[in-house]
Amino acid sequence: MSRADRLFIENCKQILSQGVWDTDQNVRPKWPDGTPAHTVKCFGIVNRYDLRAEFPIQTIRRMYLKSAVDELLWIWQKKSNNVHDLTTHIWDAWSDKGGSIGKAYGYQLGVKHHYPEGDMDQVDRVLYDLKHNPASRRILTNLYNHHDLSEMGLYPCAYSMTFNVSGRTLNAILNQRSQDMLTANGWNVMQYAVLVHMLAQVSGLEAGELVHVIADAHIYDRHVPLVEELIAREPYDAPKMVLDPAVTDFYAFTPDSVKLEGYRYHPFDHAIPVAE
Repeated sequence: MSRADRLFIENCKQILSQGVWDTDQNVRPKWPDGTPAHTVKCFGIVNRYDLRAEFPIQTIRRMYLKSAVDELLWIWQKKSNNVHDLTTHIWDAWSDKGGSIGKAYGYQLGVKHHYPEGDMDQVDRVLYDLKHNPASRRILTNLYNHHDLSEMGLYPCAYSMTFNVSGRTLNAILNQRSQDMLTANGWNVMQYAVLVHMLAQVSGLEAGELVHVIADAHIYDRHVPLVEELIAREPYDAPKMVLDPAVTDFYAFTPDSVKLEGYRYHPFDHAIPVAE
């Protein structure tokens, strides 16, 4: 059984059986018909994935890894905040007429700062330190800039990555303020696992552990039947993820640099309603 499946199933069962509903509150998200989108949630879920043991991808439904990597590289490599630089339309609802999502996500990673070693943005600082200062306890990125929140199409959900090198092993913590379990959990886990593998490879390190910290892990009211269907399934074993070994420059990775071997998954043909 894939560990990504097992943890997702455990998390969702906990949320559905022990979670707290917000139906007594005025909530910001709405369904397309204008109805308030209420959730049931658990606070402070922490999941650990050993990337040396297996690649954390769900099998209880098909996960589109290349699309997830495309979004990851849009943020971390292109440092873009324009949806026209994406091949999917997952960000269209939060963009303006020109395609911009404001000073969010990729924009924040691309802002340069002055260091004694030279001017670098957040990604370049991480890449530099992984190679030159691997013992540092200061290797992290942060997208939650309070000065720019009012100019963001959407506040960052997955907002911080902290990297830590132990020997020749690269570990990381993904901090997430909010997680829509059905639409985003499997997506975020697999794409940030890929990021750890990519950064490890170009830094001469081995990918180790990804720790995922979720402050507000929730299931939307209209997602409950879909989640119940998924968590009743019997997962398959995790496939093998293969990263192109010829790539030694982080900025040379593409979605085609990532491949899955032996990926089996259950069909899931339901349209998932998205709250905005």
